[in-house]
Amino acid sequence: MLKLPVRFLSGLAYLHDGLALALAWWIAFLFRFNFEVPGAYQGYFLESLPGVFLFYSICFYVLGLYRGLWRFASLPDLKRIVRAIAFGALLTASFALVAHPSIIIPRSVLFIHPMLLVIMMGGSRFLYRSWKERRLFNTVAAQGKPVIVIGVEDSSLNLIKELSKSPEWRVVAMIDPNGKLVGREIMHTKVEGSLQDIPQIAERHGSLHCMIAMPGSRHEKRRQAVEAARQVEGMEVLTLPAMSDLISGRVSLSQIRKIDVEDLLGRDVVQLDTHELSAMLANKVVLVSGAAGSIGSELCRQILSFHPTQLVCLDISEYALYTLQQEFSQWTTDTELVYVVADVKNRVRIQRVLQNHRPDVVLHAGAYKHVPMMEHFNVVEALQNNAYGTYQIASACQAARVPTFVQVSTDKAVNPTNVMGASKRLAELICQSLQHSEKSVTRFITVRFGNVLGSSGSVIPKFREQIAHGGPITITHPEITRYFMSIPEAAQLVLQAATMGNGGEVFVLDMGTPVKIIDLARDMIKLSGLQEHDIRIEFTGLRPGEKLYEELLADDENTLPTSHEKLRIAQARTADSVWLANLLEWLTNSPHLAESQLKQDLQRWVEEYQPDTRPAPSISLRGETLSLDTLPSPSQQIH
Repeated sequence: MLKLPVRFLSGLAYLHDGLALALAWWIAFLFRFNFEVPGAYQGYFLESLPGVFLFYSICFYVLGLYRGLWRFASLPDLKRIVRAIAFGALLTASFALVAHPSIIIPRSVLFIHPMLLVIMMGGSRFLYRSWKERRLFNTVAAQGKPVIVIGVEDSSLNLIKELSKSPEWRVVAMIDPNGKLVGREIMHTKVEGSLQDIPQIAERHGSLHCMIAMPGSRHEKRRQAVEAARQVEGMEVLTLPAMSDLISGRVSLSQIRKIDVEDLLGRDVVQLDTHELSAMLANKVVLVSGAAGSIGSELCRQILSFHPTQLVCLDISEYALYTLQQEFSQWTTDTELVYVVADVKNRVRIQRVLQNHRPDVVLHAGAYKHVPMMEHFNVVEALQNNAYGTYQIASACQAARVPTFVQVSTDKAVNPTNVMGASKRLAELICQSLQHSEKSVTRFITVRFGNVLGSSGSVIPKFREQIAHGGPITITHPEITRYFMSIPEAAQLVLQAATMGNGGEVFVLDMGTPVKIIDLARDMIKLSGLQEHDIRIEFTGLRPGEKLYEELLADDENTLPTSHEKLRIAQARTADSVWLANLLEWLTNSPHLAESQLKQDLQRWVEEYQPDTRPAPSISLRGETLSLDTLPSPSQQIH
């Protein structure tokens, strides 16, 4: 296909406007004299035309009429044309009435001409665009796979424009979820029905593909659209990103993707108090521990959008921190990024980092979080990292007079039945105890939430991998339920809570409705284009320390509302300095205790802890099989 140079196309447009200018000027004379222009006025027409052409040409050029392309002509282009013609008409009238009175131009001509010119110049551009789109649409109309577009938002219209240019797709119908525009036609496509009409419309057009273009709608509406589309057997459901991802507001085919389980579990966009967040983070020094983890890395991404002076990314994993560094090296930011490999249990190292960088805000997201892994063989590490490590970094921040310390906690800390949850509950109590110590200038804030979608080691990546291998999907129990939240939402609410706390609070995030894991597995099977009989589901029994359902509040806790609809304050049991001193003594000696003793002692420190009483798995040691609980403690082997 021949591609003409842009300058050549601009020249053609200029030539067209010049001819339209002259023609409109002559037609204006014809209208004035009922199509019988006297000879004298024919002379006035010829004498005045060069001046009119000069004035209008200057206005056309100065106001940028030739920067755009006709095939993309739109309302802003029409406004530009009207503005240029208005200035040209004003100059022409001044010339005719003041500067050159010897040339007689009827006043009615001065009014008729600009109106004709707007119609001719604007009309020709829009006719050309309509012809191009109709020609393109008709070229691909019989090509591509028939697809139904669900939604009548602006993004839907942009999507249809994109699809009309693609030989891969052919839009055959639109669906209005609210049913208000049924029967109307948009972009040559008829709105044929609402959500309940999808099966009949799909059968009528032989379509097995639909695209959900509802990024501005609430999550419940999008889920209803997905469920309605999935009523058609074999229907492949595609979607656009959520509104928070469509920063530019434009749609491209590269953004269209298959519907995923995250879309079904997703939640509405969080409304943040950006003024408070900016006051807390902008031009400040911020330190994030566990910065390379799922939550920590997202916290770093969110923090960078508020332009702190310096962001210190601290993590014990050198490789994970390197990966984060590689990601941020592609970003354009005015924030100084510092990457620190350190263990939060190493107080001397943490003190040195705090002295060197003097952070205004510390967000502690470093923790061991995998319940079964921490339940046996690694109990002491869970306690040392999650509880003792939290004390070391929190007390170091207190000594360094860091204004704000935020502890990221978990719903597993509520009535814990596993070591990981109990260790996180200890971390909460440690922060509350430090808050109540005398002369503390640090605000200690705890934020508690449930599972996040797609985090490392979470159930969704595991199920996705099992489906890819043909199954089976393994679930511990048919009745097990969990709360889910997206990683960006969790990070945003952690930051929001940090702006609201006065110190000592335990914030609880609104986790929505719990989801049955078996329903999640079934959704993922269907979204993979398979049926339940294609992928077997096996139940393996509850793992050590695992609960059927998670809680966000302990039995003896109440909550208070906050100014943010998704945040509440838990009125949790607190601890004093005497309790903390005794706990630290026990944590210091914990590496020398057997795991059975550690779990027994945990009940004393975390009153609501109900340990899993099932026996620990057996291990093989030098050809001999031993139970973990029968192994001697390290202190007994020291000579």
